[in-house]
Amino acid sequence: MKTQSIRVINIKSEMPTIDEARRELIAAIDQARADGVQVIKLIHGYGSTGVGGALRNALRKSLLKRRKEGAVKSIVHGEMWGVMDAHARALRNRYAFLRKDSDYNRQNSGITIVELNELDEE
Repeated sequence: MKTQSIRVINIKSEMPTIDEARRELIAAIDQARADGVQVIKLIHGYGSTGVGGALRNALRKSLLKRRKEGAVKSIVHGEMWGVMDAHARALRNRYAFLRKDSDYNRQNSGITIVELNELDEE
């Protein structure tokens, strides 16, 4: 049986430009998939400084593109990551390790939870 795993990717910490952040996100997704990681918790910030909101929006748009390309299976925005969202509950039930996530039920718009497709699922 495959070990379930999550990887935290903190793109916000380096204060990148949008283009740098997109490149970092794509590389992180590719590496996580190669490593067999099933879920990424993406920390992108939420825009309290005026910068994070643009970064968050650009990265979420990039994630939608990666989903269309087949690398990403599902996306749950941090503000929806809680018991009130059926998709969030289903994802949490699918992966036992997500039950310990400290951001669950906190409406944290500075994160996005990303379920990855395995490399052979593309």
